[in-house]
Amino acid sequence: MKLPPLKFSVWMLAVAAIILVAGIYLFGGSSSSTKILTAKVTQGAITRSVTATGTVNPVITVQVGSYVSGPIEAIYANFNSPVKQGQLIAKIDPRQFQVKVDAAKAAVANAKAQLGKDSADLTYKKLTYERDAALLKDGVVSKDAVDSAKSTYAQAQSQLALDHANIQQQQANLEDAGLSLNYTNIVSPVDGTVVSRNVDVGQTVAASFQTPTLFLIAKDLTKMQVDSNVSESDIGYVRVGLRASFKVDAFPDRVFDGVVGQVRQAPITVQNVVTYDVVVNVENPELLLKPGMTANVTLVTARRDNAVRIPMEALRFAPPGSSIREANSVDGSSGRNRARVWIPDGRSIKPVSITIGLNDGNFVEMLDGPLHDGDSVVIDEIKTGSKTTGNTSPFASGPRMR
Repeated sequence: MKLPPLKFSVWMLAVAAIILVAGIYLFGGSSSSTKILTAKVTQGAITRSVTATGTVNPVITVQVGSYVSGPIEAIYANFNSPVKQGQLIAKIDPRQFQVKVDAAKAAVANAKAQLGKDSADLTYKKLTYERDAALLKDGVVSKDAVDSAKSTYAQAQSQLALDHANIQQQQANLEDAGLSLNYTNIVSPVDGTVVSRNVDVGQTVAASFQTPTLFLIAKDLTKMQVDSNVSESDIGYVRVGLRASFKVDAFPDRVFDGVVGQVRQAPITVQNVVTYDVVVNVENPELLLKPGMTANVTLVTARRDNAVRIPMEALRFAPPGSSIREANSVDGSSGRNRARVWIPDGRSIKPVSITIGLNDGNFVEMLDGPLHDGDSVVIDEIKTGSKTTGNTSPFASGPRMR
């Protein structure tokens, strides 16, 4: 049976359309193109910094304690009170110590009285010995009587020396009792400000095993320090004299400046995390900083002004078939770090070898290389196609696909 010519033509066109659509679906979707993403080389400052958390403290804080025990009788200084060296700030009940002083005075008086008695006895025994010695020449007394008188006289001399030693001992006991009585007066050892008071009137202070802390006195609140904990991975960059800045929650819009005054060698280990105490000295003329504030510290370990800066993404990029690790190396003769970046070259890209220096996490300094301010460097490539889009290279990053 033969089809009419018109129907046959329509049938052939339908078959051809089906074949064309299938071909586009099977072969057209595999066609793709590559889009290159670039960034500009700039010139500016690069700052490498270390961040840490610390606590604001006075430079010198003196703990004022008590050497003796007893109830607090009076307090003459409170929180934030300015005090002078030697100023009375508290007093412990002195009655029990006054009794000991009186007893020591009585012991000294008794020892002196004993000395007077033994002095008179020494005088008598000296006369007795001298008289018997004279009578011995006339044969009135025996030799044994003279020897006995001589021995008694010598013992009286020794007793007198013993009395002198006893007086010295009793005087020492009196001074000891006087010191204990004087310790009931709690005085400030330095000029400063009371930042803490730990006792109240009527409270009993027990100083038997450990000296109790009654007051904390900051010597000078116009000079503070920040004790910051720097991790062991960053401590190698920190040294005395570095500039530092920090913020506190009380003044979130203000930045305080300081200088590293000390890098302490003693490690601080907490749950296998090792940190080191870095002391930052800071002036506090307005008394805005208070002891105990938490400071978020930034230590500037290095800075380059007017450096040629290359985005870090350019060093992380490598086209398929090349290795980032092989491109980055250390020059054995100079010790400088060598790296490779890619730049556009017409419809393709080409590698450029550079020497890099300081980096701040976003940019890296180019120490030597052919790039200049305004040049473009490749940071990513994106493969696009009619069937499948968003195919990126293994070194591409999702957030940069815009």
